[in-house]
Amino acid sequence: MGQLRLSGGARLPPDAPGAPASPPLLPPPGRRRLLALLLFAMLALWLCVLYSCAAGACASAAPGLLLLRGSAPPARRAHNPATLSKLLLLRAPGSKVQLSPEQENNDEDDDEDDDVGNNSNGGAAADSPLSPISSFLNGSGTKRLPQAVIIGVKKGGTRALLEFLRVHPDVRAVGAEPHFFDRNYERGLTWYRELMPRTLDGQITMEKTPSYFVTKEAPARISAMSKGTKLIVVVRDPVTRAISDYTQTLSKKPDIPTFESLTFKNRTTGLIDTSWSAIQIGIYAKHLENWLLYFPIGQILFVSGERLISDPAGELGRVQDFLGLKRIITDKHFYFNKTKGFPCLKKAEGSSKPHCLGKTKGRTHPNIDQEVVQRLREFYRPFNMKFYQMTGHDFGWD
Repeated sequence: MGQLRLSGGARLPPDAPGAPASPPLLPPPGRRRLLALLLFAMLALWLCVLYSCAAGACASAAPGLLLLRGSAPPARRAHNPATLSKLLLLRAPGSKVQLSPEQENNDEDDDEDDDVGNNSNGGAAADSPLSPISSFLNGSGTKRLPQAVIIGVKKGGTRALLEFLRVHPDVRAVGAEPHFFDRNYERGLTWYRELMPRTLDGQITMEKTPSYFVTKEAPARISAMSKGTKLIVVVRDPVTRAISDYTQTLSKKPDIPTFESLTFKNRTTGLIDTSWSAIQIGIYAKHLENWLLYFPIGQILFVSGERLISDPAGELGRVQDFLGLKRIITDKHFYFNKTKGFPCLKKAEGSSKPHCLGKTKGRTHPNIDQEVVQRLREFYRPFNMKFYQMTGHDFGWD
């Protein structure tokens, strides 16, 4: 045993030179089939995980992937710029940042003090070395300063416009409001850039912060970043806007004075209190004068908040033209929600389900004394006329 017989009766040891090799040791056929099935199952599971990540479900479907990057699973709220930056790295290059319903409502149009920049930790994390998995998920792309900014106005329809625009494959936008040019400017452009999603060539980076329009320093600061930045202002009948502004505040502070008492410095004389922000924001011509010191009128697009409700596809067509985008967002993307009283998306970005804005949108306005409403219309009329002349567009508020 263990030796080979040569002609003549001699034997060679198995390891002698010239001895034939022993046949390879292979598992039985049944075990080989089992191993093949196991490998196939693992591959299928891995592909499912990658698909979930590409669809934006990594944080919930595969938290282990985050651990492979050396970071903890995301918290319930992602307002920390560093956290937001890490979450952006896990997005596929063709997708956009998704906000939870809670986050969607925490912006200048609803909760002014709850935004991406309002965090005691401050600063934005720089890109950390990526694992092969994260590199695959992140794909190519570069964080760029925004080429377009929705600068106003509060309660005009800026959230609706942003959500509609994010349906376009060539638009990448930050969901939460950075408030960089009004509250966080001292943190610098590097901090600001880190908040932005990664974009490919041909894609536009955007953000929206409605309070920029009424911030005196904002025009000069945006111009210093880039004189070619395209600006979008969503405007709405200033009387309706003021009532909507008050309704928002009332929902959070039920004990505030009445709209009528806040509107006037003196009810007897009928003198309007222009120091009240709800009134002051609606003097659009005054704020626009400040912007025209730094940007030509042709670089600012004025979107009608009323038409954004009555004809969303028409207004989105104007916005897409202004941004130099192909008209992809059309009537087929919208349906009118009678309960809320405004249009909703048939298929939201990154989802196959219909999507309406949060429950804080479309609040029922309180009944306001019609005499006060008429007095406000008379107050705004000369400012509206001037605004029409400045923009070359009659918004029909009178």
